[in-house]
Amino acid sequence: LGGREALFYKAFPIHVALLRGTTADEAGNVTMEREALILDNLAQAMAAKNSGGVVIVQVERIAARGSLPIRSVVIPGALVDAVVVAPPKLHPQTYGTAYSPFYSGEMRAPEGASAPMPLDARKIIARRAAFELPVNGVVNLGIGMPEGVAAVADEEGLLRHLTLTAEPGVIGGRPASGLDFGAALNTDAVIAQNQQFDFYDGGGLDLACLGMAEIDADGAVNVSRFGSKLAGAGGFINISQAARALVFVGTFTAGGLEIAARDGKLAILTEGRAQKLRAAVEQITFSGARARAQRQRVLYVTERCVFRLGEDGVELAEAAPGIDVERDILALMGFHPIIRDVATMDARIFAPAPMGLKVDLLHLDFDTRFALSPDGRTLFINFEKLRIRNEVDIAAIAETVERLCAPLGRRVDVIVNYDGAAIDDDVVGAYAAMVASLERRFYGRVSRYAGSAFMRMKLGAALRGDAAPHIYETREAARAYLEMDR
Repeated sequence: LGGREALFYKAFPIHVALLRGTTADEAGNVTMEREALILDNLAQAMAAKNSGGVVIVQVERIAARGSLPIRSVVIPGALVDAVVVAPPKLHPQTYGTAYSPFYSGEMRAPEGASAPMPLDARKIIARRAAFELPVNGVVNLGIGMPEGVAAVADEEGLLRHLTLTAEPGVIGGRPASGLDFGAALNTDAVIAQNQQFDFYDGGGLDLACLGMAEIDADGAVNVSRFGSKLAGAGGFINISQAARALVFVGTFTAGGLEIAARDGKLAILTEGRAQKLRAAVEQITFSGARARAQRQRVLYVTERCVFRLGEDGVELAEAAPGIDVERDILALMGFHPIIRDVATMDARIFAPAPMGLKVDLLHLDFDTRFALSPDGRTLFINFEKLRIRNEVDIAAIAETVERLCAPLGRRVDVIVNYDGAAIDDDVVGAYAAMVASLERRFYGRVSRYAGSAFMRMKLGAALRGDAAPHIYETREAARAYLEMDR
């Protein structure tokens, strides 16, 4: 199709659909007021009926014919062949909960209703993944390890600043975890699962956070096959191919891994028995090669390190404080990752207190990052650990500089700290154009510094105009440049 090889899936008939709802009237109309999800009940009933099949619906109770609110009917009686009334013990709302009014939307859970997660490997990984959450964006959380991201977002006060979703159809709120996965607290909406995937397949996700079982040097991920065990991919392939950015999460090794987080550092107490970063994955559920061609931003987050998918393969980007890169990472891998500058993971991830991530993601400390010297001759800009993600961030920088410099009526010298800063690749061009505009209007001499050689190289390439930008390794060197000839 279009010059590319594709798989053709032949449609097959549905002979029986076994569905569930809450209430059926005597005509077979079914409502789902006490269910956590709508799923594909209507689509399945239609498919079975159109195939000449049988539709059987399990419910809690029977109502008089015509007594159900028509707007609440999910499965019309014309599609239903039989109704079975189940006792409560055979009709739980989820695998883990008999019934919760919070999951059905009958009530909203109060703030703080869920206890914070313990500081274990699961929370450490979820915390690092949460640094990637897009403000005002839409996020999918997969089953398993990614579920912890919702708990961290709740603990950090971020739920109202983004939209978390799960593939069964919940939109907004806090997706549940464990045996309650698929349900959610305080949702904005619950839609049919097939409609959720229509949204996903159309590219609606700003970020997907998914599990990982194996990774290889090319960036491929396997979650679907392990020896003779076929776990299956579920919605993993649809979600991972269409999301704009991806964060794969999982422990670095498996089988008996024990860790401890103390004083902002990580300690490996017992190493896992199974290697997860292999020369080649057993089955490709996610293709690193395709992701590079699509220019997806891809991270692989573990409790001890973070990898990114680069143009040449998997690159070691961060290591946890307290971890020996050679002993605890490289020696336990089936391939050697690309290594340039390895940053240190944020120490807050490994401390028991909340991280204050809201300040980082919402740039609540933004104004404190810009300061004029007392004589008004020098502007200090501190972008340390700031991530510039989008046009909104770029506009905020430009507006702040203009507000400080325009009233002066003369040019100022500038020192910019880029230590630990990050500029997303898809906005580097726009960022460079903004900087060039500020230089033309307000700046005299400009000096920049970054401890990372990679960041210095990236800035040098992006900001190169009529003259090479002055980018130093240390603050002292950057200041010394501005002091020349003063």
